[in-house]
Order: sequence, then structure tokens, then C-alpha cells
Amino acid sequence: MHREDIDPRFFGGKLAYNRAVVIEQPQRWLAVAGHEARDDEGGIAAEGDIRGQIRLTFQRLAETLDKAGFALSDLVQIRIFTVDIAAVTAHYDTVLDVLAEADSRPTSLLAEVRALSDPRMLIEIEGLAAQ
Repeated sequence: MHREDIDPRFFGGKLAYNRAVVIEQPQRWLAVAGHEARDDEGGIAAEGDIRGQIRLTFQRLAETLDKAGFALSDLVQIRIFTVDIAAVTAHYDTVLDVLAEADSRPTSLLAEVRALSDPRMLIEIEGLAAQ
């Protein structure tokens, strides 16, 4: 598979996202449903802590990717949904740090929604990965 990042955008000196990603001849695609900051028992974790929820949500996303033989670095697109876009924007460095640590360079959407499936959830992330 060949990957080409198109028109990368930076935020605070760090790669924030790519406007487009060209994937030539992928062998496998993985569509990943929305993930949230759930603890091992399925409850909402890091309640009221946007940084904690961002990190745990990416951790849960990485676990799902791993089960399918993928990694965060295989993500070509993420969609981040939040009930508080100002809070996520203020702590977006957490998103950038997680992506940088994983050498992940996806396209990205950040959108505010009225509510998520649990009122204690601040963020939900879904993705598309390719190999």
C-alpha cells in the first residue's frame, strides 16, 4: 500500500491533520464505530475530565484496531464528536500528542453535537483505517 498525505495542517507547531490522504492499493480497510472513554467494566471513566476522556477514548480505539490487526498509525480518517467543542479545542494538544506518539496522520473532523449516548460522555471518536 502507498500512502500520500495531501495538504497537511499544523496547530501549535504540530501536525494537526491532513486535508486528504491518498491510499493506493490498500489490502484491507477497517471501519471503526464510535468509541468513548469507558472503563473495564463498561462505565464512563474520567467523568468531567476532557483530557482523560480523550486519552482513554484513543486507548479504546487502539485496542479495537489491535484486535483487527491494525494500529493507530493505520488510521486515514477520524471523526471526533463532542458536547463541548470549546473544551476539546482548548485541550486539542492532547489529541495531537496521542496522534504524534502513534505516528498517526489521519484526516480529521471535529464537530459539536447536542448530546452523546451518555450524558457523562464528553467525546466520541470513530475512525477509518487502511493497510
